Amino acid sequence: MDKALYVAATGARSSLQAQGTVSHNLANADTVGFRAALANTQAYRIPGQGHASRVAAVHVDQGFDASTGAQRVTGNPLDVSLRADRWLAVQAADGGQAYTRAGNLSLTPNGQLLSGSGQPLLDQQNGMPLAIPPHQAMEIGHDGTVSIVPLGEGPGTLAIIGRIRVVEAGPEQLARGLDGLMRAVDPQQPPAPAAGDVMTTGALEGSNVDAAGALVQMIQIQRQFEMQVKLIQRGDDNAQAANSLLRLGG
Repeated sequence: MDKALYVAATGARSSLQAQGTVSHNLANADTVGFRAALANTQAYRIPGQGHASRVAAVHVDQGFDASTGAQRVTGNPLDVSLRADRWLAVQAADGGQAYTRAGNLSLTPNGQLLSGSGQPLLDQQNGMPLAIPPHQAMEIGHDGTVSIVPLGEGPGTLAIIGRIRVVEAGPEQLARGLDGLMRAVDPQQPPAPAAGDVMTTGALEGSNVDAAGALVQMIQIQRQFEMQVKLIQRGDDNAQAANSLLRLGG
């Protein structure tokens, strides 16, 4: 009977963790460039002496959904929508390199170009945060090049000042961190720079979360959790009944 209780208890714990993943996805249904997290449950044999009869349920992080979100034309020159498997390289809070698809860029008063999630974008050439000099017009090319018309100059003085670092990486190469940014699964093998046409300007990619599907999944997980809790209660009732019979027999 105790085995059934442990299986049900670990299953209930895994259901709660899966519910947290689905809630996180729903909270980011409107986040630019967000990739839905995937979660699952699998059987896990408890190690130790004796027969391999102790099996628990464990929550498994299966990465993220790599499908492309809906495209929306904005006309904003600071909005970029990346091609499939392309990622903006940014400087994370720890100083390391991380990746995002949040293409709703912004420019700080001191000229730093930030991703939609607030991290400095890196320059393709030197790997340092990209700094934009004072200008009266700025343009981002489809290959990530950043060009400006300096203050007081005419359109004919358009000059390239750098290129946004964009990398190419499949879902198996990246893992999401606690800060929501992606990082290389193997730090010794970072994603390679992407060449050619890597983005569309004046457009944004929305979240790929299916809100309706996530709500249905949340209901299913809730019912599954309730069933597991009932199994625990029934197991406890049966154990108490068995103990009563043993006392009577004694």
